[in-house]
Amino acid sequence: MKKRGQIMSKSLKAGVSITDISPKKGIELAGYPHYSRNNTGIHDPLYASCIILDNVETKVAIACMDLLMISKKYVGIIRDNVEKECGIPSRNIFISCSHTHSGPLASGMIDIEAIQKGYGPDEEYVQSLIKKITNLIIDAYSHTFDAKIGIGKGICGKEKGVGGNRRDPNGVTDPDVFVIGLKDNKDDWRAFLVKYALHPTVIHEGSTLVTADYPAYIREFLAKTKPGAHLLFAQGTSGNQSTRYFRTGQNFDEARRIGYAIAEEANKVLDSMEFYSDIDLAVSSKEINIELKTLPSREEAEALCRERKKIYEELIASKASYIEIQNANLANLGAEATLAFVLNRETGKKIKLVDEELPAEIMVIKINDACIVGLPGEFFVEFGLEIKSNSPVKNTIVIELANGCLPGYVCTEEAYAIGGYETGASLLSAKAGEDFVKASLDLIKNLNK
Repeated sequence: MKKRGQIMSKSLKAGVSITDISPKKGIELAGYPHYSRNNTGIHDPLYASCIILDNVETKVAIACMDLLMISKKYVGIIRDNVEKECGIPSRNIFISCSHTHSGPLASGMIDIEAIQKGYGPDEEYVQSLIKKITNLIIDAYSHTFDAKIGIGKGICGKEKGVGGNRRDPNGVTDPDVFVIGLKDNKDDWRAFLVKYALHPTVIHEGSTLVTADYPAYIREFLAKTKPGAHLLFAQGTSGNQSTRYFRTGQNFDEARRIGYAIAEEANKVLDSMEFYSDIDLAVSSKEINIELKTLPSREEAEALCRERKKIYEELIASKASYIEIQNANLANLGAEATLAFVLNRETGKKIKLVDEELPAEIMVIKINDACIVGLPGEFFVEFGLEIKSNSPVKNTIVIELANGCLPGYVCTEEAYAIGGYETGASLLSAKAGEDFVKASLDLIKNLNK
């Protein structure tokens, strides 16, 4: 009998499916603390798309959703449902989120309001989501076809005014546009996965419309050039990547410009890639324990909150630039989150993003000379780049917000030394990132033996 993880080349069969996961009118939109955003309608639908890859020896399901993030516990329910219905091993089911900040909540949160007031996702929506994603994967598996697959990479970054480092406009970025293309044996396009590392926050807290943000326009562009095929958009390590210093507005025209720029590059990659019908396919995963950071005293946390709030209010009063005010606002939110952690520690209240998400799962899918690394939560780009540069696999695609989330950002030691929003709004220690990198590389190397 073959052992799990052993690789054999087989002819590829694939399945594709898509479903609308837009919320009902009135359901709260997640992503911006202190803003009540009960949605007033749909600007563009939120979708979940799935591809099945099956080379007889190994079956894999990859689903990508237009959502902020999804809890590990909900992923577990979906996996169990699918395994019972069609036999795909639960640990071979990959579920990730685009991280749009204009969709409903499907996990716990760690901002001060959520922790103190017990805010959480709309239960009716979550139950509907679980059912839809279960059926999405089963439907894709039930309609497989002879297929061929291609994998390639392009570049789209600051030179096109698309995005970059939100803590430092001259900081580290990842402009790679990784693309996986799927065709049937008639050479018709059936699906493509596009991975890009950039917060979908062009549309900000002032909007109450449901939207996938710039990924909606990647979908729109590719629907014109590759009609009939479905997009899976996957988020790269974008914990410190956004359009903040590079966008020309916070509106749908700007979201279209950015989405089209990424899609144009993805389309070039699709048109030039080679395709293979026999593939090596293997999956491996593991759970790791993550070290939490040492919290300050209540007095220290409260003092920092007062300081950050004062700076923020003074900038508003002096009519400072948008960038200055927004950076101060985020620093204030980070200080508030830290205070919420401290207050919860005093009362003994549990934080869902700790109790429901840890230990953290890492998943690796190997497809010929490429591999997908799935990480839960939001990671600074440095960690995705480190995994890619040290991977023995030619094309290593690192995707965050996969198969669950985390209690805050995975930040670098340098970021912790400087401070700011992401480090304040995280319960993880500075050691967490390197633990994820090491475990990911171990999984890749073991699959590549």
